[in-house]
Amino acid sequence: MPETFNIASYLPRMADEAPDRPALYITRSRNRAGKAIYASMTFAELEARSNRCANGISSAGIERGMRVLVMVRPGFEFIELIFALFKMGAVPVMIDPGMGVGRMLECIRQVDPQAFIGIPLAHAMRVLRPGPFKTVQHVVTVGWRWFWGGPTLARLRDEASPDFDAVATAADETAAILFTSGSTGPAKGVVYEHGMFDAQVRMIQKHYGIEPGEIDLPTFPLFALFAPALGMSCVIPDMDPTRPAHVDPAKIVEAIHDHQVTNTFGSPALWKRVGHYCVERDIKLPTLRRVLIAGAPVPWKVIEDLHQVLDSAADVHTPYGATESLPVASIPGREITGAISELTRRGAGTCVGKPLPDVDMRFIRITDEPIAEWSADLVVPDGEVGEIVVSGPMVTKEYYGLPDATALAKIHDGGRIWHRMGDLGYRDGDGRIWFCGRKAHRVVTESGTLFSVRCEAVFNEHPEVARSALVGTGPRARQVPVIIVEPEVASFPGAQRVPSFREELLDLGRANGLTSAIETVLFHPSLPVDIRHNVKINREALAEWARRRLR
Repeated sequence: MPETFNIASYLPRMADEAPDRPALYITRSRNRAGKAIYASMTFAELEARSNRCANGISSAGIERGMRVLVMVRPGFEFIELIFALFKMGAVPVMIDPGMGVGRMLECIRQVDPQAFIGIPLAHAMRVLRPGPFKTVQHVVTVGWRWFWGGPTLARLRDEASPDFDAVATAADETAAILFTSGSTGPAKGVVYEHGMFDAQVRMIQKHYGIEPGEIDLPTFPLFALFAPALGMSCVIPDMDPTRPAHVDPAKIVEAIHDHQVTNTFGSPALWKRVGHYCVERDIKLPTLRRVLIAGAPVPWKVIEDLHQVLDSAADVHTPYGATESLPVASIPGREITGAISELTRRGAGTCVGKPLPDVDMRFIRITDEPIAEWSADLVVPDGEVGEIVVSGPMVTKEYYGLPDATALAKIHDGGRIWHRMGDLGYRDGDGRIWFCGRKAHRVVTESGTLFSVRCEAVFNEHPEVARSALVGTGPRARQVPVIIVEPEVASFPGAQRVPSFREELLDLGRANGLTSAIETVLFHPSLPVDIRHNVKINREALAEWARRRLR
C-alpha cells in the first residue's frame, strides 16, 4: 500500500498541538491615523473552516482528482480553500494574474479545468470569454454572485460540517498544477505531486532551522500555505502580490514590527525597496531571524542594506531554484562578503551556495535539443560553464499537457528524473555553485559564447549604472553582443553626455577578458522585467528593441 503524503495533514496536527495559536493574520482595515487593524484566525478555526470548505465543495460536485482553477485574492478564504482542496485530493490550478488576461486565458485553455472557484471579477471574465472555460462543469463564487449560476463558497461552507476525513493521497498523486511566470517563454503548468510538496517542507524546515511557533510573512501568496506546515503563524501582507517592486515598504515594516515576524520571503525588487527604506530612516528589524530572497540574482547592495537593519545573529538567505524544482541550493548573505562578492563584481557569476542535502546537481554540455536518456558523457568538468541539471525528491516530472516542453526539460535516468533548469553555471573547487545566466540569454559570437550575468556584472560596476542587460543581434552562431544600460535615474545621459558615458562603459568592458568583445552600448530608460518578481530582465524584448535601434 503506498505511503500517504499530503501537505494539508500538517494543519490538523497544528490544530491539535496549538489550537488557540493564531494561524493567520490579515489587515482588515486601517484607523484614521493609518494604523493597521488586524483580523486573525487560530489553527483550530482554520482547520474547522477548511473542513467546512471541503464538505461544501464536495457537495457542489467537485471530486478527488478534478482540476480546479482557483482565482481568489490572498486572504483567509484563499488559504482555507486550498487546504480544503488538498484534503479532498482535488487538484488546484494556480495562474499568476499579473501575466495579463490574454496569456492567462491561454494557460486556462492549456489545462482544461473541470471546476472553477473564483471571485466575481474572474467569473465575469469566464462568462464574457467562455472559450477557455468550456471544460468547466462546476463553478463556485467567492463573494457576491452576480448573473451566473452556481453556489457561493460562503453558503457551501456555512451549511457544512466542521468534520472532514482527508483522503489518503499517495506520494506520486497529483497535488496541484502551478504555472511558471512565463518570463523566459510561454507560461507552463508544472505538475506537483503530494510527495514533492512534503519534500519541500522537510528540506526548508531542516536547512533553515525553522521552529514551531515562529511568525512568517510571505510576500508570494502560495508560500503562505507552507507556514502552517512548518508550524508558523502567517501574516498575509497588505500589498499587491503581482507588483512587488511597487510595495509600500512602510506597510511591510509595520507588519514585521506588529507581529514580531521572524521569517519572511520575497523578491529582490521588494527587499531592495524595504531595505533602502529602513537604512534611510535608521529602522531596525530585530525580530527577523532570516530573510529569504529569490526569483532572480540578488544584488549585493540589497543584502548589504538588510545586514544594516537585521540583528547580528540574523541573515539574508538566497535560495536557488525554479517553479519546477525548489529549493536546490542556498547561501547565507554573510558568506557572500569579501572574496565571493569581489569575484561576482569581476564577472565570476552569482554564487548560489552549495546543493542542499538530497539534491544531486550536475553540469552538462550546453544544447538546445532534447536529451531523452541520461549519460555520464553529458557532464562537463568542474569550473567549466554548463547547463545546470538537478535531481531530487522535490524535482517535478512534467508539464501538464505539453509533451514537447516536457521532453526539452526532463532527462530520464532509469527510475529518476533530471530537470534541466534552463540556467548556466559551474561548480568551483570548493563545491560552490555559480550562476552565469539563463541558457536562452547566452550570446553566441564567432569568437565564443558570452553569458549574461557574468558580463552584466562588469558594466554594473559603473557608479551611474542602475543595471544592464546583455543581448545579441544577428544570426544565432554569429551574434553581435550589445550591452543595454539603464542608468541611475539622476544619471540618464543627455546628448552631450552620451559619447563620454559610452566610452567609460566600453573601457570597463575592454579591461575584462569576459567583456572585451562588446563594442556596442545602448541606453534604455527602464529595462522591462518579469511580472512575478518584477526583477528578471526581459532580454528577449530588449533584443528586438536593440535590433530596431541598430538597423
